[in-house]
Amino acid sequence: MADPKNTIKPKNTANMAYLNNQLGKLPPQANEVEEAILGALMIEKDAIHVVVDLLQVESFYKPVHQEIYRAILTLFQESQPIDMLTVVQQLRKESKLDVVGGVAQITRLTAAVNSASNIEFHARIVMEQSIKRDLIKVSSEVQKNAFEDSSDVFDLLDYAQQQLFDIAENNVQKSYTDIQSALRKAIEDLENRKDIADGLTGVPSGFTELDRLTAGWQPSDLIILAARPAMGKTAFSLSVARNAAVEFQRPVAFFSLEMSTVQLTNRLLSAEAELESDKIKKGLLANHEWQQLHTRIQRLNQAKIFIDDTPALSVLELRAKARRLKSQHDIQMIIVDYLQLMTAGGTKTAGNREQEIAYISRSLKQLAKELNVPVIALSQLSRAVETRGGDKRPMLSDLRESGSIEQDADMVIFLYRPEYYDITQDESGNSTKDIGEVIVAKHRNGSLDTIPLRFVGKFTKFENLGFRSGGGPVSFGSTLSSGTLTPSSSPTVLGSKVNQPDGLPSNTNNIPPAIPPPPEDGDVPF
Repeated sequence: MADPKNTIKPKNTANMAYLNNQLGKLPPQANEVEEAILGALMIEKDAIHVVVDLLQVESFYKPVHQEIYRAILTLFQESQPIDMLTVVQQLRKESKLDVVGGVAQITRLTAAVNSASNIEFHARIVMEQSIKRDLIKVSSEVQKNAFEDSSDVFDLLDYAQQQLFDIAENNVQKSYTDIQSALRKAIEDLENRKDIADGLTGVPSGFTELDRLTAGWQPSDLIILAARPAMGKTAFSLSVARNAAVEFQRPVAFFSLEMSTVQLTNRLLSAEAELESDKIKKGLLANHEWQQLHTRIQRLNQAKIFIDDTPALSVLELRAKARRLKSQHDIQMIIVDYLQLMTAGGTKTAGNREQEIAYISRSLKQLAKELNVPVIALSQLSRAVETRGGDKRPMLSDLRESGSIEQDADMVIFLYRPEYYDITQDESGNSTKDIGEVIVAKHRNGSLDTIPLRFVGKFTKFENLGFRSGGGPVSFGSTLSSGTLTPSSSPTVLGSKVNQPDGLPSNTNNIPPAIPPPPEDGDVPF
């Protein structure tokens, strides 16, 4: 996407006259404060440590002050002492001493202040004036280009969003936290967690064994859900969104770049009402099925699921929409389907596709941290899975187009259905029919495992293995040890209507029961 600065040229002279009058005003500045800061930096050796994270060279308004501060930063980077003599010597070395006014100007700056006691306050004043100037510059460029009929409004909007975000990123920085404050916060979190009966500290997925492993999707985590086509990525992510929103009343944002809102809603209807997706698609429902549909979607109708099906969504658009949803609806989880269909937007498309994907994955991680919500991004796997022999289980090296996806992710989860590759039995001889495995291949803050789930293709959903939709519980539940399915003593039951077969007692309060504690032998990590 071309940069509007280089491609859009204003021509309307009347509009330009108006803008020139506006731009004729004196830009925001604080020259006396800038001089006080420079003088303080040269009389106290530790003053630079206070302002180096707050001020850049461009933060100073006067070019003379910029050159002096650049010389001070050079001395600091080279671990040299900073005082009047060393700054003069550095400026002379760079042939900039006469430009800044000579030794007399440096002497005047140091004589104008007595101490650096207020330097942080002064630095914040200069930073604020610099931000105002940057905002004026960006808004003026946007205003001039907006007058042009030849301007692409969406290019211009994308450019404006990017420039505003860059201003915020470059100027607003988080301060450090001392260990005492960090420990207090950690203890408070632990005390709050001990009161959580089910042990879920994040957003629940609704899948018992997976929640036991992860304690829920954790805030600020980037979770990559990867699989080959037709493995059920969208079905799994919709099941996760539905369980979080319906069973646990957590608002969820679902950004779909592949399927339309109507298609996704039809899938949700099929899963919730347990009616075949083909019948939903064609509208061929019998009278009793219409009744079943209207009865079972009442809870789904009350859920806070927000679907955005904008095609070719850019990172900047996603960020803007997610912030708005967080502000208006306090969303607790974001799902993106899927990562490879996104665009970087703005000037970030200048590199190759691998660099663009790296930028997108890094931006998704930053968004998760900024909003303090888990971001689940679906991803395609490379064709290397299909050409490999054996059971064709996916590996981290199969992640498509960029190794940075693996680096940026806090969790990498693969979906794998042996039945798809005509593998009818696992290593223990158990049937793999309708079995979908959730392989946790990377878990930055926990252990790895493989969780078996039941894939119900006709309803396009995943459910706990202890259920068979419409047919009552199966004869065995499942846990997994070392990646092998083994029978357990009893099936796992959730109070979910999606997972609740006909004829079983439902949870009358519509509240899922607490997840049972792990076995005493510690085989199942929590």
